[in-house]
Amino acid sequence: MNLFFKLLGTGVSIGAGFAGTKLVNALWEKATGNKPPKGNDDMEASLRSALTFALISASVSAVIQVMAGRGTKRAIARFEKTPDIV
Repeated sequence: MNLFFKLLGTGVSIGAGFAGTKLVNALWEKATGNKPPKGNDDMEASLRSALTFALISASVSAVIQVMAGRGTKRAIARFEKTPDIV
């Protein structure tokens, strides 16, 4: 059962990370009117905007990772208390 919870936690983290990335990209495009600076093919993006986007994206990613980890631990603890109900 422990392997199941590890896989579940990984899946939740990946899904939350994907959703967070889409959210940050959409908010960036709505706020600035430009597509998010990614890769080196977009030479029009200034260094300031690229660094700002990277900082925001990394912050959101860290928050999502912590929340997903805590939620998974809470779910595991709840299951261990009452395995008969689940």
